[in-house]
Amino acid sequence: MRTKSLKKNRINVVTLGCSKNVYDSEVLMGQLKASGKDVVHEEEGNIVVINTCGFINNAKEESINTILEFMQKKEAGDVDKVFVTGCLSERYKPDLQKEIPNVDQYFGTTELPGLLKALGADYKHELIGERLTTTPKNYAYLKIAEGCDRPCSFCAIPLMRGKHKSTPIEDLVTEAEKLAANGVKELILIAQDLTYYGLDLYKKRNLAELLEALVKVEGIEWIRLHYAFPTGFPMDVLDVMNREPKICNYLDIPLQHISDSILKSMRRGTTKEKTTKLLKEFRQAVPNMTIRTTLIVGYPGETEEDYQTLKSWVEEMRFERLGCFTYSHEENTHAYNLEDDVPEEVKQARANEIMEIQSQISWELNQEKIGQRFKVVIDRKEGNYFVGRTEFDSPDVDNEVLIDASKCYLKTGDFTTVTITDAADFDLYAEVVN
Repeated sequence: MRTKSLKKNRINVVTLGCSKNVYDSEVLMGQLKASGKDVVHEEEGNIVVINTCGFINNAKEESINTILEFMQKKEAGDVDKVFVTGCLSERYKPDLQKEIPNVDQYFGTTELPGLLKALGADYKHELIGERLTTTPKNYAYLKIAEGCDRPCSFCAIPLMRGKHKSTPIEDLVTEAEKLAANGVKELILIAQDLTYYGLDLYKKRNLAELLEALVKVEGIEWIRLHYAFPTGFPMDVLDVMNREPKICNYLDIPLQHISDSILKSMRRGTTKEKTTKLLKEFRQAVPNMTIRTTLIVGYPGETEEDYQTLKSWVEEMRFERLGCFTYSHEENTHAYNLEDDVPEEVKQARANEIMEIQSQISWELNQEKIGQRFKVVIDRKEGNYFVGRTEFDSPDVDNEVLIDASKCYLKTGDFTTVTITDAADFDLYAEVVN
């Protein structure tokens, strides 16, 4: 059955999962465009590429449901071909081929040349930094490394992404320059582990040197750090953060838990004492730093005492930003050998309680901002508000600044100074300073 009235040979790339997947889709689209292909992101096209996530149960379910949804469209004649790539496909390709055989082809995370060939395009090595960005024009993700060498017991990422592999500094600078030339003003540095950057290429942790090179790129105003690992964190990064105004006083450092017995079982290579000391050193080195972390509750063997230790620590540390997830029992991980013994309703109740505590902390910290001035970048207009962020906030996960659109005119990507007039737990209300 042929497709009905959809534009012929238009490739629709659908992205699921994290910012690393967003980046990979953008690289794929850049390659397709360079081969003269008509490519769109999450719009209609008769050829579909689904970039899947295979990290935890919810993400896997979303990926499978999306594949099934497009298979129905294929059977109905609404699309011609469906290709599946990304982490789910890397991790479960034989199972997927058996369960959903009418997908045209499955590709893993390292099979971009093969995917391009299937789409009638050539892989062009010379396209360093050429991407079709899908984020608002003012910010873009910059993936500085692929894979991970950490042995965390609960994590399937090394199964899907392989060993840590840093991208050379000069290639990242080239990419940043191209992004800046296209109007990008904020770079969000991502990797499975920023802390490890450079060890494979330069035989030392080289994140600080990379930052020194990126701050020289004209047009880039903010550089933000995502996903640092606490063990072996290169403290010279904090010196650069203090010295260079372009580097946001912001760090995303997933800590996962704080009970020593759970940290040991998780194979995190740290303790409550070491982690608390590290955070105090961060605060001393960069006094107005915003720290974002993520936590896992309901890990195998997590007792009520372990949970209470975590809860008290969250109350004590007063993180500016925090997300909490329930443990997902993932096959082929080290923790899969343990009994997933915390009932689902207990996991959910613990996650909800942590997030209620964080909501209160966030509200209290936001109240302190009323009357203060901040530089904000405008991401979009929504309803009656321009929506912006301070340097202490990352897109999609952190606080937003709402500015009454009836009182001023602002463009996406504009930087402006505002005074905070009111605050909720995760939103700030502001007026532009004239």
